[in-house]
Amino acid sequence: MQIDLRSDTVTRPSKGMLDAMRTAKLGDDVYAEDPTVNALEARVAALFGKPKALFFPSGTMANQTAIKLHTQPGEQLICDKYAHVYNYEGGGVSFNSGVSCQLVDGHRGMMTAAQVEAAINPPDFYHSPLTSLVTLENTTNKGGGACWDFNEISKIRTVCDAHELGLHLDGARLWNALVAKPESALQYGQVFDTISVCFSKGLGAPVGSMLVGDEDLLNKALRVRKMLGGGMRQIGSLAAAASYALDHQYDRLKDDHQKAKDIAEVLQQLEAVSSVEPVETNIVIFKLNPNIPEALFLDNLKAHDILVSDMGSGKLRMVTHLDYTDAMHANLLEILRKP
Repeated sequence: MQIDLRSDTVTRPSKGMLDAMRTAKLGDDVYAEDPTVNALEARVAALFGKPKALFFPSGTMANQTAIKLHTQPGEQLICDKYAHVYNYEGGGVSFNSGVSCQLVDGHRGMMTAAQVEAAINPPDFYHSPLTSLVTLENTTNKGGGACWDFNEISKIRTVCDAHELGLHLDGARLWNALVAKPESALQYGQVFDTISVCFSKGLGAPVGSMLVGDEDLLNKALRVRKMLGGGMRQIGSLAAAASYALDHQYDRLKDDHQKAKDIAEVLQQLEAVSSVEPVETNIVIFKLNPNIPEALFLDNLKAHDILVSDMGSGKLRMVTHLDYTDAMHANLLEILRKP
């Protein structure tokens, strides 16, 4: 029995999801004639209290489109040094939009409003790039699934308003944050200009993300998506998978969170482990003691058919998900406890 904890993207569609995909009503989405996609877009837009949403094949494309909407070549966005848009999107910020990143040294991928304000370049100082966008990520991937303090997000919104900056949320795992904290999608929709959300991580759909925002921005997003190759045809089957995930696999995210906390608790008791980052959602990041070779630790896990991620800089990562069963969980904890 293989236990794959490299990411929550390794899941397979359930029988119910496959049935929904097979029976979905289809049309040509480039002509805006796919009824299943149209229904999902309207549903997600309403969740966030935004007038419009647009389906994308990936979260990276959704984020890159948002950045393109908010910026012009030569300008600059502000993000944390751990941000996905900077670290894990293939340099798309510079390639697609001609924009540079002003990195902020935040805490676990989260920065303060004061740090954001300090990072803004003076608009009348033409020697430096013009700051035009602030991008946040919730939950933070490289930060170990950490959830933002919404009060700090609101303060950042105030800074953006004062300096006429756009505010985008990379909400690839926002569903996890909404389950973990007493916040609503509507609150996020009121604060951010654009938000991307992903269906192919904790929710377990095979493909798909969504970008939500105001009508004018999302009409422009349609053109950018086309330029990036994201105009797809009969994709109602993919939208049906995402809709099924929202209906049947959203509330159970809390189970992933509890399993991650269980793993962290066991790891903290191991002599081989020097530190475990706080766990709020479904990501566990930990470090080994310097005298324990990472390769040896990873090989031992592989010998038990357990896969985890090596993040570099001495960090290892486990991510719980819907295909990580109770039996797998019990087996993993037992293996970890063995001397």
